[in-house]
Amino acid sequence: MSHQHGKGYEIQPSQRSSTGTTLMEYDFDHIIDRHETGSLKWERYGDALPLWVADMDFAAPEPVLRALRARMDHGVFGYSLPSDGLREAVVSWLARRFDWHVDPAALLFIPGLVSGFNVACRAACHPGQGVLVQTPVYPPMLAAPANHGLMRDETMLVLETDGRYGVDWEAMEAAITARTRLFLLCSPHNPTGRVFAAEELARMAELCLRHDLLICSDEIHCDLVYAGQRHIPTAMLGPEIAARTITLMAPSKTFNIPGLGFSLAIIEDPTLRTRYEAAAQGIVPHVGALGYVAALAAYSEGELWLEACLHYLEENRNYLAAYVAAHMPGIRLVLPEATYLAWLDCREAGLREKAAQFFLDCAGVALNEGATFGRGGEGFVRLNFGCSRAMLTRALNCMASALRISARPA
Repeated sequence: MSHQHGKGYEIQPSQRSSTGTTLMEYDFDHIIDRHETGSLKWERYGDALPLWVADMDFAAPEPVLRALRARMDHGVFGYSLPSDGLREAVVSWLARRFDWHVDPAALLFIPGLVSGFNVACRAACHPGQGVLVQTPVYPPMLAAPANHGLMRDETMLVLETDGRYGVDWEAMEAAITARTRLFLLCSPHNPTGRVFAAEELARMAELCLRHDLLICSDEIHCDLVYAGQRHIPTAMLGPEIAARTITLMAPSKTFNIPGLGFSLAIIEDPTLRTRYEAAAQGIVPHVGALGYVAALAAYSEGELWLEACLHYLEENRNYLAAYVAAHMPGIRLVLPEATYLAWLDCREAGLREKAAQFFLDCAGVALNEGATFGRGGEGFVRLNFGCSRAMLTRALNCMASALRISARPA
């Protein structure tokens, strides 16, 4: 199927970052051909333009590539331990970015965030007990409780009139029952892009303290926060909260290296850390050599690249918002405060069911179906704008054209 591409918006030249480094030095506009590389993102939907699964189309930072090349040249890839400097690099990163000062002993290295919160379910609960989630939310979080014979207790975030999602506090407390033992928090939130304020996080944590819940805080998008926002690690809210919090982070989204399988669990309480390690035995594999190498290089030398990438992503986000407002009647963008994922409300365009399927069939653009994120996701799609401006423009033109055609009288 061929698709006609309209003119769209003019692609603006790259701007200068606050450090004085130009984005052109990183060349995020450069299109890298990912076909026939085994890319899930590019091969799942054939010839469709893939703006779905959360990986970016940008090359990893040069320091990461350089470190990987050096390790590849060694030629032996046995079971690996983290290098001496990795814990210090992570601890330094947390201190610089969040003013969070963590004991290196609190870090556990794991191969992925999905493994991480599944282990948290095992560590916190016995079969038949409950796990609290806020919908709509990242689909593997919805699936995690059932993987371990647990019940899913749901509370739904609410879309306010200002276009931001908020917490329905009465509904959240009502969703906590005698069986609930764990709160799976997504912060910054995927798919809505919310960066929760300190007051919101503190109120959620207070509910957990009052009902004796552990907290597993998935903070994988913590480094991808836009101007005017600040990510606050949940465990920073106070010693009582830190003592019952498992924080999950990773360089994977930040530096576009998810295929290398490195993440970390930060657990400051020694007893909880021991419980978590015991729950991981036999189900969580070791991190591979290349994951360790990439993580060290990223956290040690990747900060300038990240700043430039964030600037480019923010421009993409703003471009997307302006395009949707001008060319997609009936579509409403929930402007993300973090992540490179946009949450598009398609209900007023008449796409209350299978909106992503409409755009795949009629526009040749692959998006995530909102209903897969649970209650409150129906009629929405998630769009990944972590790509070149040219590709984003092409996809948006296809989507706008499909909407225009569908709106014509039969």
